[in-house]
Order: sequence, then C-alpha cells, then structure tokens
Amino acid sequence: MSRSVFTSNYRRAIVAGASYFFTVVTYQRKPIFCNEAAVQILREAFREEMQHRPFVIEAAVILPDHIHCLWRLPIDDYDFSSRWREIKKAVTKRMGNERNVRKEGTIWQRRFWEHLVRDECDWRNPMDYIHYNPVKHGYVAKPSQRQWSIFNRYVGRGVYDLEWGGTEPENVSGFYFE
Repeated sequence: MSRSVFTSNYRRAIVAGASYFFTVVTYQRKPIFCNEAAVQILREAFREEMQHRPFVIEAAVILPDHIHCLWRLPIDDYDFSSRWREIKKAVTKRMGNERNVRKEGTIWQRRFWEHLVRDECDWRNPMDYIHYNPVKHGYVAKPSQRQWSIFNRYVGRGVYDLEWGGTEPENVSGFYFE
C-alpha cells in the first residue's frame, strides 16, 4: 500500500512495509539527551511504542540535541507519524515535570525529517550517516566509541570494522540530514 500525505506544503512519501530514515530534533537544539537518565527515558518510550505497534530499529544514534534512526515498518503498516507522536509524547510526559520546575518548556521541535529508503544503496547511505554522525559532531573519534548508538551491534555481526568511520566515508560526504 502506498499513499501521500500533505502537511502544510510538505508531501510525505508513505509506503507500507518500507524502511525510513528519520532525524528528530530537540526544541531550539537544546542538549536534552546528554545524560544516561534522559537517554533511558527515550529508550523506554521506544520500547513501549514497539510493543504497542511493532517496528524494527535498524540503526540509531542519540546525540544531545537530535536523534537519527532507520526504521523498518511491518509489511502491512505505513504509519510512522503516529509512532513518533507517541514516542515524543511519552518522553515529554516523563521529562515534563522536571523541565517545568526549571521553566525550560518544550522538549521537541515540531515535526521531523523523514526519507523513504528506496533501494539497497539508499539504505546504506543513511545507515553510514547515522553511525558516522557522532564523529561528524566531534563527540567521538570513531563510531565504536559512541555510547548511545547501535553501531557496535553491526561490528559484532561483521557488517562494519571496529575502526570504520575514523575518517569521513565518501558516501556520506556532503549529506546534511540535520
């Protein structure tokens, strides 16, 4: 099943069972996810939504002010928007009390950026981008050092070498999915 959704002047490509690359950003790029407690709240929101409405996280990295993910939806399902809405809502609810006391307000930027993965090459580019992103932003020297990433699972499966990403991969050079 395939359809299009219009949001303002933006048209989303929606295909059941597809993989999508996402960038989700915190409000005004505030560094919300810079400690273990905040990251655990986010992870728990993902787990709960995955139990309620399954999907597979093929790659993910959590940075202080944004998240990159590559998801695969079930074969008969195309609704990633409501999943993100529920994840954002759960994180906001759990973090909300503490943030309201400090008068910090909202957590998330409205909406999110999404890209429909069309083929194997189109899958590998965002996969590499996700894993390289902490290096790009100067948090680590290579992806294997990033604490909140799925990269080391892929090293264990032999998909990536432990030293991969110490220099910018050619296929992500010039990409900007922030």
